[in-house]
Amino acid sequence: MLVIVVENVPPRLRGRLAVWLLEVRAGVYVGNVSRRVREMIWNTVSKGAEEGNAVMAWTTNTESGFDFLTLGKNRRIPKEMDGIKLVSFLPENGSVNQDFLDDKG
Repeated sequence: MLVIVVENVPPRLRGRLAVWLLEVRAGVYVGNVSRRVREMIWNTVSKGAEEGNAVMAWTTNTESGFDFLTLGKNRRIPKEMDGIKLVSFLPENGSVNQDFLDDKG
């Protein structure tokens, strides 16, 4: 299973995603594709998102049963801890303290 959620992306990208996946809500696409097709779709999203943002999640053989990638500005930042990918939130004002940046790498 593959899920892609996009926000503030050009209509041409949304139309392109609808070619490969089913749009179940505005900006929410689902489908069942191979790894190779998933990578091709993400490459298309990466090139076409412009100022928007996106997240792609898919089932895989990990502790949590899924993995995900993000793209663009968003308060939610992926962070790996003890082999599990979690989500950290940036402050609403967009400022980031140095401790956060040091932990991110």
